Parts: sequence; structure tokens; C-alpha cells
Amino acid sequence: MKIICVGDKRLRKKACKVLKVTAEECRLLDEMANTMYLEGGVGLAACQVGIDKQLVVIDIGEGLIKLVNPAIVKKEGAEVQEEGCLSVPDTAIKVKRAKKVTVEYLNDKGEALKISAEGLLARVLQHEIDHLLGKLIIDYLGPIKKLILRNRLTIRKL
Repeated sequence: MKIICVGDKRLRKKACKVLKVTAEECRLLDEMANTMYLEGGVGLAACQVGIDKQLVVIDIGEGLIKLVNPAIVKKEGAEVQEEGCLSVPDTAIKVKRAKKVTVEYLNDKGEALKISAEGLLARVLQHEIDHLLGKLIIDYLGPIKKLILRNRLTIRKL
């Protein structure tokens, strides 16, 4: 799988819900996990590899989590930390996110589960769910910083 980068319209599309977890979704989740590990990421949403499905894989060093149709159902607190993104290479942006979240999702067996997280896992869950909604870390920048970043990314592509 190839990571698509900022500027690709597929990153801005709201991902389609998965109606039933099949062998195809399980295969995609496994391939996404392999790609995430190869690229040195801690999370990957399907849209980042051009797949229009609500699929996410996460591993912050505590084991792989596979999420289908994840949705944040509760947020608590707030904190600002720097984040990077495989789809926005060589860029770190300070993002304000909830300190603690509760997320409902289906696992790779189609079972409905709920996870409550704080710290890095909460941040990565929010980051990857943003991707499923067509939102990128650059959307947290003010207009001037966004323009500076856009110019830097354009120059790098030349």
C-alpha cells in the first residue's frame, strides 16, 4: 500500500461506513498494519492509502488495535501537543485535543466494542478518526501558518 499525501482529494472525503466486516476488511486491516509498521507510524486510516472505508489500525507500542467504524462517544479535558502525520510528511503541528476519549467501534470479527483511552492512545484515536471525517492536522493551523506550510509543501514537490 502507498501512503497518499496532503493535496490528494481522497484525504478530504468522509469515509464510507462498513456495513459488514468481511474477509476483505480483515485483509485490508492487515495490509494497513503492515504499511503503518513499514512507514514507522503509530496509526493509519484507510483513506491514507486510498481506501474509502472507515477502517483504522493503531499500535502505540502496546499491541495492534483494529477498528471498524470508530466513533468518539465521549471526550474529557483538553491538552495541546505536537503531532505528525504520514500524509503530511516532515511536519509537526501543535493540536488541541481531548485528554481522554471513549470510542465505540467494531473489531475485525464484527463485534461491537468500546475503548476508553488517555495519553497517546487518546490522541492517536482522535487523529485517525479525524482522517475518516476528511480532516487533517493542517486544519488546526491558523490561516497564516497554513499558508506558510502550503508554500513549503509546494516548493518541496518541485
